[in-house]
Amino acid sequence: MPSITPPQLLRQMFDAAVAAAQPALCLPPHLPPPPKGRTIVIGAGKASAAMARALEDHWAGPLEGLVVTRYGYEVPCARIEIVQAAHPVPDAAGIEAAERIRQLVTGLTADDLVIALISGGGSSLLVAPGEITVTQASRAPGRMPSERATAWRSEYSVASVTSWCGTATITI
Repeated sequence: MPSITPPQLLRQMFDAAVAAAQPALCLPPHLPPPPKGRTIVIGAGKASAAMARALEDHWAGPLEGLVVTRYGYEVPCARIEIVQAAHPVPDAAGIEAAERIRQLVTGLTADDLVIALISGGGSSLLVAPGEITVTQASRAPGRMPSERATAWRSEYSVASVTSWCGTATITI
């Protein structure tokens, strides 16, 4: 039997874990049935565009939405708009995306379904800074970029949402 070195074993385990976490594989089993009303997809994070694509590929009904991902992480989608913004330090594109998402979910009814695709980086990609500007936050003294990004808070709370494989489903 061929011998495998510890680095080779670790690499094989890592590759298997990454393959198992691909949105196209892990997202479909957790999708709810289409609602009576509209299905709106919102999201933020470095993997959110890949999750949006997997959702589009496996969703039977009408679908619309907006997802914000890091520059360079865009994945083409037909029904969900993908917007790119800065990470880890937020920029104006992330602020604009947050406002557009807020508008998208305003006025929904109990018959509508919101599917939130949240992954790592979402807190700096989907921001609503209030009284502070992007420039002010990025120049905060004595903080590393990741600490500045963490200081920003989204106006959307996903803390109480049950999540599977990096996705969250919210019924409004």
